[in-house]
Order: sequence, then C-alpha cells, then structure tokens
Amino acid sequence: MVLTVLWFILVGAVIGALARLIVPGRNPIGILLTILIGIVGAVLGGVVAHALGAGSVIAFVFSVVIAALGVAGMTSARGGRWGRSY
Repeated sequence: MVLTVLWFILVGAVIGALARLIVPGRNPIGILLTILIGIVGAVLGGVVAHALGAGSVIAFVFSVVIAALGVAGMTSARGGRWGRSY
C-alpha cells in the first residue's frame, strides 16, 4: 500500500508539472502549488478507486483524471485560462 501511495505521489507531481507547461500565458498559481494540487488529486483519486475495488490500471487512470481536474479547477478558480475573460 505504501508503494502504491508513493506511485500516486509521483504521478501527481508529474501531472502538476506538465499542467504548468501546458497552460499558456501567465499562470496564477506557483509551480509548487500546482504540483501539490496534482499530488493531492492523484492520491485522492487512487484511494477512492482502491476503495471502490477497482484494479490497478483503473486506479491509475482515475488518479490521473482527478489530478488533472484538480489542477484545471484551481487554475480556473484563480482567474487563469479558463477563468475570467476580461
């Protein structure tokens, strides 16, 4: 279980870093916060998938999706690319 959580932390960090590179323009949150949100989302997604009894591949996909949505949501909440348009 500990190795699985470490895997989700690594996945979340990579997703957070990639999200930082993908979103163009000025990013309203810092790189460390973006990576932290990715980690939290990946761990949360992995734990929920594990609790539902999903396999490891489904848990991985679920953790990636939740982490990406978390980073995108935080970016939009802070007035980023998908936030305010004025």
